[in-house]
Amino acid sequence: MAAPDSNTHHENPEEAIKRLVEQHGGQLFGLAKRFCGNTEEAEDLVQEVYLQAFKGWDAFRHDASEKTWLYTIAAHACQRMHRKRAGEPEQIESLDKLLPFGDPLIAAVPGELGDELQKQVESDARERVESAIASLPDEFRVPLILKEIVGFSVRDTANILGLEEGTVRSRLHRARLKLRAVVDSVIPRTTEPAPPPAYPEQTCLDLLNAKQEALDRGVPFDSKVICQRCQSVFASLDLTQSVCHDLAKGELPDGLRERLLIRLKSPESPSR
Repeated sequence: MAAPDSNTHHENPEEAIKRLVEQHGGQLFGLAKRFCGNTEEAEDLVQEVYLQAFKGWDAFRHDASEKTWLYTIAAHACQRMHRKRAGEPEQIESLDKLLPFGDPLIAAVPGELGDELQKQVESDARERVESAIASLPDEFRVPLILKEIVGFSVRDTANILGLEEGTVRSRLHRARLKLRAVVDSVIPRTTEPAPPPAYPEQTCLDLLNAKQEALDRGVPFDSKVICQRCQSVFASLDLTQSVCHDLAKGELPDGLRERLLIRLKSPESPSR
């Protein structure tokens, strides 16, 4: 992580938060929409985060990056604002239900589809992933958003949430597999049944864990020696991560930006 810029220590709170609004507002609003499920609550959450940052700027010691500090405030605000939505699941499926070991036909490898079909699969995958993220239980959704959409490392995500790195990895891996299953459902099936596995199922699970760890670190994974079924699973994991990265793009609504800047001048006034 890059060292904090010492020049920012001398900014007054209003200048600093205006800058952070421009730098991170769009992405933070995207996180808030996926967390809250509707635009009005998302705008309230974004305003709360920036107002807390404004009030806490002078106490910020710059021993972490500004982005990490801002998202730590956001994560805590999310926890305070959370109200369990109707139909929200307590947990996500078990590992056995999230993997296609028993399916006779498997998904084709997305990269081997024709251009037009590939574009359609990516478009459908994005729509399904957005919906699936919103339906994840809280403890899975927030680590996934911080790591796969906002782009924090596993370590930074753990620090933001006050969790052990192993806990973050476990939740992140389950959430990824849930989204992967959703992506898998929009990919055309192979026309012939997959050949019998070349390895015991436990070997495939060990390879899957190694693949997930590679995704955690953002490094390539050597897939030359894996079976056809694992190739399909790993390719849909890659597509899932690509869709999540694309969701990081976002803009702060102009009306919200204006309200934020007004509130910075009188932070004790109500948001609406």
